[in-house]
Order: sequence, then structure tokens, then C-alpha cells
Amino acid sequence: MKTKEDFPSINERVPEGQRPDGTPFRVLVVDDSMFVAKQITQILTSEGYDVVGQAADGLQGLERYKELFPNVDLVTMDITMPNMDGITALQKIIEFDKNARVIMISALGKQDLVKQALLTGAKNYIVKPLDRKKVLERIQHVLSK
Repeated sequence: MKTKEDFPSINERVPEGQRPDGTPFRVLVVDDSMFVAKQITQILTSEGYDVVGQAADGLQGLERYKELFPNVDLVTMDITMPNMDGITALQKIIEFDKNARVIMISALGKQDLVKQALLTGAKNYIVKPLDRKKVLERIQHVLSK
């Protein structure tokens, strides 16, 4: 049986989710939809990102961020959630860590909320339904700054 060594890869590349030194970027996923959270997690882990935590609402997201700090490189944050919405959670995370990198996730038609989130300090946004290529592009863009 042939092994991986028998087929040298001509397309060898570092996964997007890893720094040049090979360590993964660490991401916290905050979304009240289990389906969306799972989808984001699968997209990220397929590129070598380390999803270090998940939260189902803004309040849990804020608590998880504080628990994990400073070991979080990026947060994906849904805008519309129970208990504490994503914009309020974003404000509180930025108050706690002014260098936090948060990308908002929003349904179509929520441009006013997205604009408010960007003015509050979000680094970018992703529109649902999620497109794998766009998710990775936006996250890579924010992490490369």
C-alpha cells in the first residue's frame, strides 16, 4: 500500500489558520444558532484554526472572552442573540480589551446594525448564509493587520 510519502505534495501550503511559526490562531465563536456555530467551527478547523471556545449569547461570549484572555486572537460574534445582543457584547469586550479583534456575523438586511457594530469597534463583518471562501478571506484579512 502506498503511503503519503510516496506522493510528495506539489501543493504544500501552510493552512490559513496558522501563523508562520505553525501555531494556530485561536478563535472564540459566539452565536445562538447551534447550526451556524458548528458551520463556522468546521470552516475554521478545516484551515487549522483552533476554536478555543463557543458561547450561545453575548453574555456568555463576554464571560468566555474574559476567561480565555489573552489567549484569543479573534471573536466571531452574531449580532442578534438572546440575553445580550452582539453589539452590547462587542462594546463590553472592547472596554475590557481595546485591542480585541471581533468580526460580526449578520443576517441579510441588517446593514444598520452592521454599521453600528463597525463604528463600535468591530473589525469586519460576515453576512449569512455563510460562504466558506468569504468567511476565510475576512478572518484572514483581520488577522493579517
